[in-house]
Amino acid sequence: ELGWISKVYVNRPAVVRHAEQIKKWKTVKGNWQAAWLLKAVTCIDLTTLSGDDTPSNVQRLCFKAKHPIREDLLKALDMHDKGITVGAVCVYPARVSDAVNTLKAAGCNIPVASVAAGFPSGQTPLETKLTEIRLAVEYGAQEIDIVISRSLVLTGQWEGLYEEIRLCRAACGEAHMKTILATGELGSLANVYKASMIAMMAGSDFIKTSTGKEVENATFPVGIVMMRAIKEYYWQTGYKVGFKPAGGIRTAKEAITWLMLVKEELGVEWLTPELFRLGASSLLGDIEQQIFYHVTGSFALQHELAMA
Repeated sequence: ELGWISKVYVNRPAVVRHAEQIKKWKTVKGNWQAAWLLKAVTCIDLTTLSGDDTPSNVQRLCFKAKHPIREDLLKALDMHDKGITVGAVCVYPARVSDAVNTLKAAGCNIPVASVAAGFPSGQTPLETKLTEIRLAVEYGAQEIDIVISRSLVLTGQWEGLYEEIRLCRAACGEAHMKTILATGELGSLANVYKASMIAMMAGSDFIKTSTGKEVENATFPVGIVMMRAIKEYYWQTGYKVGFKPAGGIRTAKEAITWLMLVKEELGVEWLTPELFRLGASSLLGDIEQQIFYHVTGSFALQHELAMA
């Protein structure tokens, strides 16, 4: 439905002004903060996307995914029996089997997500992208994070973008598909809105801000625009699409602010792992440190908290 996006106008000064106000929001304290942080943990896609990934560090990541917060800290909060785990484990396609086998051996059903479709640049032929997606699904990935060809957005080839994402959606089969827009490379907030709409029209289960490899990753202006697109799409179709900010989210305070923004823009019903994820590799460490401080009144020494 190109009519939806043909006359899109984004009031950039208003969006930026709103984003600046968000940065000034007061964070919650005490038990409320602990509760919000545990909610954030359940929405994290715990990620390792390094060239030196090995089976051993993927295994360590998976065990941390199953036990994201120390058991004694959860007992102190009376949350030890609530089954708190991260939302998913995210790896490259070559490491999917390692993650699937480790989680199966650990007896948990945390989904494995795999980046694909020429991640992170998207500069590979479409046939290669589709093959990579199918292989990742074959290896056991239950979620696929694809990345779009930015050139299709920058040159206004909206039908071409729709067709590419539609074919990727078909290649995913039963797996959920998150579409990475790489918003830092789309040129304008209007393009972010249009790309968000096209991605949802083509069947994306989630739209995601960034690969984490761009110069500019998840920012509040981009988040506001993408969430407004999700809201508009829901009003028009009745279909709920998830949202995933990723890249540069490293502190517990930032995580809570993103949760608050989702609650303000989309509502409480979006604050579940089914409709909201945080893409992060180092965020969990800071959250666990803050929970340790809440429980004990002091910060943990480096060796007291297990690495992800």
